[in-house]
Amino acid sequence: MNNSNSSDVQSPCVRNCCLDDKDMCLGCFRVIDEILVWGEADNNRKVEILALCESRRKAHINSHPF
Repeated sequence: MNNSNSSDVQSPCVRNCCLDDKDMCLGCFRVIDEILVWGEADNNRKVEILALCESRRKAHINSHPF
């Protein structure tokens, strides 16, 4: 029996992939390393990644208000 529910947490990908100069996607705000490990990450790691994405999204909006 497989107890891994790694597919429970949905990917933040919005199909608007564009990496900035720090290798952060401006669509979902994951960095390239997070994008690469997403498929193998467990739910706990995915939740951590999503929290980091939200923090980066807010920082990006604050630094680019228009």
